[in-house]
Parts: sequence; C-alpha cells; structure tokens
Amino acid sequence: MRSGIFSQGTRTTRWAATAAALAMTGLLAGCGSGDSGSDGGTITAYVYGDDSVKVQQAAVDSFNKTSKVKVKLVSVPGTDYVNKLRSAMGSPNAPDVFYNWGGGSIKPYVDAKQLVDLTSTVENDATLKDGFLPSIMTAGGLDGKIYGVPMRGMQPVMLFYNKTLFAKHGLEAPKTWEDLQKAITTFKAEGITPFALGGSDKWPELMWMEYLLDRIGGPEVFQKIQNGDTDGWGDPAVLKTAQTVKGLVDQGAFGKNFNSVDYGNGGAPTLLNKGKAAMHLMGSWEYSTQLGKAPEFAEKDLGWTTFPTVAGGVGDPANIVGNPTNYWSVNARTKYKDAAVEFLRTMASKTYAQSLVDNGDVPTTSNAASMLSGSPNPQFATDQYQMVEKAPSFTLSWDQALEAQYATPLLTEISKLFAGKTTPEKFVEAMKAAK
Repeated sequence: MRSGIFSQGTRTTRWAATAAALAMTGLLAGCGSGDSGSDGGTITAYVYGDDSVKVQQAAVDSFNKTSKVKVKLVSVPGTDYVNKLRSAMGSPNAPDVFYNWGGGSIKPYVDAKQLVDLTSTVENDATLKDGFLPSIMTAGGLDGKIYGVPMRGMQPVMLFYNKTLFAKHGLEAPKTWEDLQKAITTFKAEGITPFALGGSDKWPELMWMEYLLDRIGGPEVFQKIQNGDTDGWGDPAVLKTAQTVKGLVDQGAFGKNFNSVDYGNGGAPTLLNKGKAAMHLMGSWEYSTQLGKAPEFAEKDLGWTTFPTVAGGVGDPANIVGNPTNYWSVNARTKYKDAAVEFLRTMASKTYAQSLVDNGDVPTTSNAASMLSGSPNPQFATDQYQMVEKAPSFTLSWDQALEAQYATPLLTEISKLFAGKTTPEKFVEAMKAAK
C-alpha cells in the first residue's frame, strides 16, 4: 500500500499492515499544549514517518511563520504509527491533528466521538469544498460525513502491462472482459503468465476482489459492508466476484506458482519487466517500483490502463479502487480547532500541491492538473490524475476501509480462495460470520 509502511514506490500507505506493538517512550504533549508560540499555544500533529515527511514539515514551517498558534509536527516511525496513535488517543497526550487513511482506520475514533465532524466546515469553506477532487474527499469519510482533509498523493489501482509483449502478439490493452480473456488465452499459448501476482503477500489478491465487485455490483455493495452490515457479504455480486476469481485461477491466469511469489521483495514486478508475465494489477506506485528496478523497461515498455468492464455488471467503468490518499483529522478535544482547520486549509494551496509534485506524488487538489508537466513521467501522472478526476466512485482498499477484526479474516479468506483451499460459497459464509 502505499505511502508509509514500505519504502516510497511500494505499497506505502497500508494502515492494516502488521504494525509492531512497540510502545514509544516519552509521550509527547498534545491537544493544545501551551508550551510554545509567543501569542498562542501549540497544535501537535502526528504524521507517518517516511520520506514524504519533509513535504509536511515544509508546510508546517510555512504555516508557523504567520500563525499565532504553532504546529509541532511529530514524525512517528512507520512500524510504530498505528499503535502509537492508538495509545496516544486514549491518553491525556493525544495529538490535536493526525495522519490517517480514512475509512476503517478512523472508525474507532469516530465511534468514540474523538474526531471533529468537518462536514459543515468543508461545505461552508470554498477553499476546502472546491480545493480537492470530490471522489477523494468522499472516500476518506464515514457514513456520508467528512472527518479528514487530503494531505498526500493519490494511489489508485491500475492495470499495468508490457507494451512490447502486447504489440508482439497483436493485442491492445484490454477494455472489456472479452479482451481480457483473449489476452489470457494468447499469452498462455505462448508460455507467458498472463498476470503477475504476489500471492504470498495476500494484499495484491485483494485488488482483484475489489475491482470485480465494483464492476459486477457497483460500489454500493461494499459501502454497505463498510458501514457495518456484514450481511452485505451475502449480496449475489459478492458470490459472483468470488466465482470469477476462481475461474481466473482455474484458467491459469496467474500461473501455477503465484502463492510463492511476493511483491515486497520484487518478485511480481520482476515477472512483468522480464517479460515472463504480461500484466500486473497493482497500485500506481508500480511505476516508481519499476523505475527503481528496471528503469529502461519503465520508460519504454511499461503501459497502464483502467480495469476492464465486466459483461452484465452494473458498476460504472470509470469507478476506481485503491488508496485515495491520506488525510489529516482533528481531535475533538483540541483547544485550537479554528487554528487546526486553518492549517488543514493550506493543504489545498498551490504551493503545497507543487511540493507534492516535486516529491513524485500526484496531488488530489483540483488545481493539480497544470502542475504535472514537472512529474518524473508527466503522461503517467496526467493519466492517473484524470482517472481519479473522472471517477464517480473511488473505493478505499477494503483492508483499510474495514476495522482490523474484519480486515484480518478478509485477507485470510481471500488468500484461501485464490489458493483453492475454500469455495466461493464458503468464502461468502465465512465473511458473513466474521465478527
């Protein structure tokens, strides 16, 4: 995932990745401590400690030049972040503002009434309301309410492919399920694995389920599940999704050894750049992964497109899944709500968006399109931005959208489905029973 737990360019923003249960010593003062600032207090902001922190630190430094209430950025090491935040939020030293992934990652805090509902604030503030792509702002909320403001780049899941292999075999990027089936048949006949898949990591398999359910049943099916109705797993579209996955596995669409292939150590990306696999369904960080591992391939042979349509499905083909972005949320206990919101407003600025572009990210701001010419690959950045801009729905990755008690068995059951250790029907029943 995608902006934080792994290195930049890999799946860096996964809150659901296993976080080491290490307690950080010395809790830092939070929630509006008055220990600095000549005319006001201090807002403590927790951020996920990775290479992108420099962008947030620059924004804090700029804000502090004119604000009476100062922001103190606390960079928490990635492996500690989830546990550190959880511990801090239950203490008197909770941060005023904190980085998160939206969805299930904030649900416990929403349920405990620990977050400021920003819905009316956004609706009544032109900078916030018009400053971000609508699908991004919506994706980070819960139950139709806004609890966070976007603060990093977008990471949609895209279908990557080897352009040389496709051209050699007279194929074009698949737009429909029929196109996909033709590509599978063609590449299998040539001894080429149709799709690279890091099955040993489990989460890459999740992307197939997410897109197929969206295309077959529309985003409303998972939205029902995310809102807490586990009976939603019994929707016919879920069963058809699981059956479709089984069909792909039985066809050999992922080869025979995908369960021993990883993503984190470069297994699946290498299959693609070496021409041993023709396609790879992966987050947009795949581009930077390939740029680091096989720069010539990334620059000349790597193609990308949207997930194909599925015959008979009701989902809009422009819908996307993945990681919309990361968000700043505000602690309901802060003494400086107005100052915190003012800091969040700076995330919509052109200066901040440009700093994200300079860092290799694609901003989620509505003003970002004109800045992308300075990206490492302007065409890729522009295509990615337009994909998100046009998306009626951007579904957050399921293992981030759901709380851990649901996300963990979900990954287990999906892995069993791909491995042939359970049936589509048993997958549905297991998820309906998850508590």
